[in-house]
Amino acid sequence: AKPPCSRTLKQGVPTCVTKVELRVSCKALLDRDTLNKSDPCVILMVQNDGQWIELDRTEVIKSNLHPVFGKVFSLDYYFEEVQKLRFEVYDIHGTHSIGTRDDDFLGGVECTLGQIVAQKKMVKPLLLKYGKYAGKSTITVHAEEISGNNGYVELSFCAKKLDDKDLFSKSDPFLEIYRINDDETEQLVYRTEVIKNNLNPVWEPFKVSLISLCSCDEDRKLKCLVWDHDSRGKHDFIGEFYASFREMQKISSGNKVSWDCMNPKYKQKKRNYKNSGVVILTDLKLHRVYSFLDYIMGGCQIHFTVAIDFTASNGDPRNSCSLHYINPYQPNEYLKALIAVGEICQDYDSDKRFSALGFGARIPPNYEVSHDFAINFNPEDDECEEIQGVVEAYQNCLPKIQLYGPTNVAPIINRLAKVAAGDGNIKDASRYHILLILTDGVVTDMADTREAIVRASYQPLSIIIVGVGNADFTDMQILDGDDGVLRSPKGEPVLRDIVQFVPFRDFKTASPAALAKCVLAEVPSQVVEYFSHKAISPMSPMRDLPTPILSPVATTPTE
Repeated sequence: AKPPCSRTLKQGVPTCVTKVELRVSCKALLDRDTLNKSDPCVILMVQNDGQWIELDRTEVIKSNLHPVFGKVFSLDYYFEEVQKLRFEVYDIHGTHSIGTRDDDFLGGVECTLGQIVAQKKMVKPLLLKYGKYAGKSTITVHAEEISGNNGYVELSFCAKKLDDKDLFSKSDPFLEIYRINDDETEQLVYRTEVIKNNLNPVWEPFKVSLISLCSCDEDRKLKCLVWDHDSRGKHDFIGEFYASFREMQKISSGNKVSWDCMNPKYKQKKRNYKNSGVVILTDLKLHRVYSFLDYIMGGCQIHFTVAIDFTASNGDPRNSCSLHYINPYQPNEYLKALIAVGEICQDYDSDKRFSALGFGARIPPNYEVSHDFAINFNPEDDECEEIQGVVEAYQNCLPKIQLYGPTNVAPIINRLAKVAAGDGNIKDASRYHILLILTDGVVTDMADTREAIVRASYQPLSIIIVGVGNADFTDMQILDGDDGVLRSPKGEPVLRDIVQFVPFRDFKTASPAALAKCVLAEVPSQVVEYFSHKAISPMSPMRDLPTPILSPVATTPTE
């Protein structure tokens, strides 16, 4: 599947998205139970083609009319779309799926993701059917953007000698971590699982984004509470402590990080009271999630190569019907696509020199067919000065070659993959390649091309294929991994989805910028995916940039 950071709209124009995390709590829910309080759960529905579809649901909180849910909903946010959401609250009676008669509907609310993001914290009354208010019930939804420059942390906690709150067995402890916001409100960050009958619990490691944990502020106060779980929801308070992410990071220098778990009531009453146990942080792994701009600002150069189809199916360049016809007043489709994509790529290459290759022609001096030749006819240096240099080399080579065939692109992909492999052996994020293939038809060497793409997916390389003219490009969609993972003829899958195919005719009436935006939309995530897979961090910035507040403790690739 395509990475979440791009989507192509019906007009073919892609948009960048931001990941948003939503946290939910409710107040004053209706009590539908005779003997106990309601056991609420919230379902998040999204509207798709007019239909409401369940996206995710929270955990069930036993016997609680004011639940704060630990579950975090993660969504892609598109600025230019109306993304309709519906939150439905149910009192859960069993393990059956929600919607059965056994579950009571406690209220729901409809809104858009844009409304939540704009308010950052949205509070709305819950409504029953026919717009009737569900008493004084409200739902609160907090939104937080997960930026590309963010990361997440993996934490492992245990505790020793916790107070025993049970008469006939030991406590069943769980830990809650709350972030204290600037306005002194508390936001639940994470709630661990319950460890049964154990005063020395070891909780499962968990991951949380840094923006959720501390709003990327290392000194922000975190309130941590330890409870003895009660199946009816009446949990017994064991103790609390305050921490900060900066304190937690002391574990990296080999120090043991622990906190006394204090019960303020006991501290007041008991003279010799020491604590109600000790909570220990046993491991902390900080995973930086780098963005495309982190790599670009760190000095990563994008090397741009264009490969042009010179097969006979394009028509004689001297004929005005030819796709290669040079009209002095109007650039042909090859030039339009080349200029649109190249002008953007050249901003990321400091020497502004681009490799320009051709395939499918008989070339001088012997007029043998070549599927990989420099269009400036200099095999020692196939680079041209800036995009204008590529345009001139293309126009100059047309009268000197004979259009021929077949349409074989595997040789050029293999050549560039080899160059990229040389760069791939460098253990820094200094160079990445984009290959733009402009072709008027379906490739003839499809099996070899699939094999070449699978090999190339292991290198710092992205491939853009623009179909020029009115051929049937259906088979070319195979190379673009939208409809399933591309595999070699032997069945080996690509490591990364590196191909984007677009027919130029879809953009004939659009601006050149729309074509460039569409074909280049996936490149940033492909760059990040490659360097993350290799566990390569951005190089230090070439110019003065504000340094991030986070100093990685253990850097691992994005998962």
